[in-house]
Amino acid sequence: MTRRDTAAGPQTAPTMRDRIPVLLYHAVRPDPPAWIAEFTVTPRQFAAHLDAVVASGRTPVTVGALADHFAGRAPLPPRPVALTFDDGFADLPGPTADALAARALPATAYLTTGAITPGGRSLLPPAPMMTLDDAKLLEQYGMEIGGHTVSHPQLDTLTTKVLRRELADSKAVLEDALGHEVAHLAYPHGYNSAAVRRAARAAGYASAVAVRHALSSAADDSYRISRLIVRRTHTAADVEAWMAGEGARVAPYRDSAATVGWRLYRRARAVARGPVFAG
Repeated sequence: MTRRDTAAGPQTAPTMRDRIPVLLYHAVRPDPPAWIAEFTVTPRQFAAHLDAVVASGRTPVTVGALADHFAGRAPLPPRPVALTFDDGFADLPGPTADALAARALPATAYLTTGAITPGGRSLLPPAPMMTLDDAKLLEQYGMEIGGHTVSHPQLDTLTTKVLRRELADSKAVLEDALGHEVAHLAYPHGYNSAAVRRAARAAGYASAVAVRHALSSAADDSYRISRLIVRRTHTAADVEAWMAGEGARVAPYRDSAATVGWRLYRRARAVARGPVFAG
């Protein structure tokens, strides 16, 4: 067990210096499908966001670097920031990767294997997606690749058998495509629980990111790293605030009663209806 695998809440509040913004993007395009539009930014917005990251003077790192720190394997650079992308939309191995590379910004891409494999099974609604073959291209751009399950379900509502399959099969498909270990995971829509976190560790993942819309910190949980979910309404000023360690609460912290209640409701619904899209 790593030294920060429990998230019982910090003994003292993280200082401003300890706050780590981990940004979560989805699609970057001007004309997204309606179901993902809330979490899509235009290329112009994206460029302004990236320029704000660069201007902040923060040191860009991958989630792998954060995981090494949480596990006590390596220190973090001063004032780190991480950029992440979920699902694997079609813009990622093209204009989005180009925009990152033009600013020498590394990133971590979490791919839903069922959505990017021809004939694959996925709960994601229709949208232009990259292909599994593009995963190698992302690595050529300098991106780190992580798993995002096979079908994008609400992991904390699944049976143990189905949960293990979602985690293991996604990891195996990506490792076969890339020819090396895939050690990092993103929970679809951030849905997780203590059982899901244990399953992620047992499946061989070294870290897992959630959502929580919070700043991470040097004391965050390596299997529930907090991210700031970027919506279409977020401006460069919002990104500037996050880079300053402001504008959101700071992890780790305990789940609220509302979060626990919502999880129980979703589990009961899944028993009646089966796996549900996490989104």
